[in-house]
Amino acid sequence: MTETKSRLGAALRGLVTGLTAVAAVAATVPATEAASSSARPASYVIGNDRGGYLHDRLLELTNLRSQGTRVEIRGKVCYSTCTMYLGLPHTCVDPNTVFGFHGPSRSGRRLEQSQFDYFSRVMADYYPVPLQKWFMEKGRNRISGVHKIRGSEIIRMGVAAC
Repeated sequence: MTETKSRLGAALRGLVTGLTAVAAVAATVPATEAASSSARPASYVIGNDRGGYLHDRLLELTNLRSQGTRVEIRGKVCYSTCTMYLGLPHTCVDPNTVFGFHGPSRSGRRLEQSQFDYFSRVMADYYPVPLQKWFMEKGRNRISGVHKIRGSEIIRMGVAAC
């Protein structure tokens, strides 16, 4: 009986030692993965986004730019101020996403011309150059509804595909 207890004790000690070694190795894997993932910015995925207030979007864009966050526009629609993500350096778009553009307004009402011009330029500065030109000449003049452009066309203007 003593010999059996002794063998059982040795086997349990071996099992505990083995499990401890496995646990120690396993514990380092997530730490290593966390260290490598913290070295690169996380992706921020945009689903269906119909826009919002310009001021709020500008704050969000400033934060994403300062962190070097990759932005992936993958939803079915990206309208209004959502389109301003296109100006961030690490942005990609799904070719099937539909982008909707319109000029700045105050709750759907036209702004004074000086304000309209100023906020149009603020928005346009977040677009690739070919899109800036189109927006300032045509896109901004629609206040109700949106001009729709597919992601595939945005990609042809120089924005990366996801």
